[in-house]
Amino acid sequence: MSTIASHPSYASGTSTTPLLGDTIGTNLARTVAAHPDRDALVDLVQGVRLTYRELSDAVDEVALGLLELDVAVGDRVGIWAPNCSEWVLTQYATARIGAVLVNINPAYRTHELEYVLKQAGVSVLVSAPSFKSSDYVEMVGQVRANCPELRETVFLGGDDWESLRAAGRRADRARLAGIEQDLSPDDPINLQYTSGTTGFPKGATLSHHNILNNGFSVGELLGYTEQDRICIPVPFYHCFGMVMGNLAATSHGSCMVLPGPGFEPAAALEAVQAERCTSLYGVPAMFIAELSLPDFEDYDLSSLRTGIMAGSPCPQEIMRQVIDRMGMGEVSICYGMTETSPVSIQTRRDDPLERRVSTVGRVGPHLEVKVVDPATGVTVPRGEAGELCTRGYSVMLGYWDMPEKTAESIDPARWMHTGDIAVMDEDGYLAITGRIKDMVIRGGENIYPREVEEVLHTHPDILDAQVIGVPDDKYGEELMAWVRMREGAEAITLEALRDFCRTRVAHYKVPRYVHVVEEFPMTVTGKVRKVEMRERAVELIDGA
Repeated sequence: MSTIASHPSYASGTSTTPLLGDTIGTNLARTVAAHPDRDALVDLVQGVRLTYRELSDAVDEVALGLLELDVAVGDRVGIWAPNCSEWVLTQYATARIGAVLVNINPAYRTHELEYVLKQAGVSVLVSAPSFKSSDYVEMVGQVRANCPELRETVFLGGDDWESLRAAGRRADRARLAGIEQDLSPDDPINLQYTSGTTGFPKGATLSHHNILNNGFSVGELLGYTEQDRICIPVPFYHCFGMVMGNLAATSHGSCMVLPGPGFEPAAALEAVQAERCTSLYGVPAMFIAELSLPDFEDYDLSSLRTGIMAGSPCPQEIMRQVIDRMGMGEVSICYGMTETSPVSIQTRRDDPLERRVSTVGRVGPHLEVKVVDPATGVTVPRGEAGELCTRGYSVMLGYWDMPEKTAESIDPARWMHTGDIAVMDEDGYLAITGRIKDMVIRGGENIYPREVEEVLHTHPDILDAQVIGVPDDKYGEELMAWVRMREGAEAITLEALRDFCRTRVAHYKVPRYVHVVEEFPMTVTGKVRKVEMRERAVELIDGA
């Protein structure tokens, strides 16, 4: 028997650094006391620059303003906005008063917005007035009558937000201390929606303990101190932005630098240069876009030390360029999922380059991982593929109001079944080799094909549709729709299909390719063979 096969695919993350027993508000207060005059938040587009003392005061204003709107412990407060300073204030303000922040994807269409508002029972919505081509004011107006629990909408950039803060300034700050002393680190504090295979998103319910410790742990492995300045072009509505970015920063006294509301490669590099950032975040597609700028060499990136690349597999060549051309010699790869707050596996600063490009690293501190046979649940020997499972402080409390779905993902021993296929080597490094289900990861966005298929099924000329992920150099994966047309209908063009989808799903769910067929490849039992479709799709794309 080989050495690899003799060891089970199990690892636990030992650490001499204890877990934090704080709520997010208490932890922020500790940082403010230690570093009151250091920069905490810089929003370059808005011209906002706050020290930790100023950040704390602003957070308290928003928290008290929400209390004046009768937001109580456990109430759900939605936030629907791109990255901005108000997003950060709302994140910490809701935590301060024990409200549950509900992250809403800025790309959502009206039916997606309505579903989340109703499923979470959102009572107060903090919203941007618009973003890109979406008129949020109009969209909220369209769904409000169908969301009976929605009492208040506070739109940013105008009188609503200023009135909220003014009410907070007039309120008695002693109320906050009284509320916070009754909060528990195990209280739910955040709902993040993940797409469901049936087309209905599930709200991963996360606690103070979940996300505070995960942000802290990620920051510890990156070596963060109060000297670090973190450029965060990744969205806050994902754990990547609000946990690995914001909470990693505030738990270490580091500075959060926001280059803009949405990702722009030049704006990100300008922010690094102007603010002397030491860390830069992004999915591989973001780093590719930055490296591809014609004037890339003109930016002074000499302050960069580290950063995170996550969201989808990183091409080895891109990783080398990030290290060599951007000076990010300590850049880290992180693996996780929303349901695990998110990071459970991470490369270390001193890992060899080969490990950082061929694996997603080793288990994080205070966590456990194992690779099991999906059919039996038995842990497989190292070197063999199986389903990745993780357990520990980071595993979500459950899916909001979905106990059956929770039980499908978290077993009685509290192992979170990721659905990802992984291989653990003899040193405990893990490589992700596939997914049990058909989830597609496009530029860090998780997409379940079933949701797009259901939209295509509503097209009057489409008889049937199957959606698959196909390889893409820029985004990691793109969507291809295979469609069967109704008798007498003309074959749908790519542009017509994309136009149909654009008003019905978020932009990142719109298929990049379409292939019209008479029949789908099927198994003898009548199931669609998506594996064969993917193989054929690669040939079609290469041939084109």
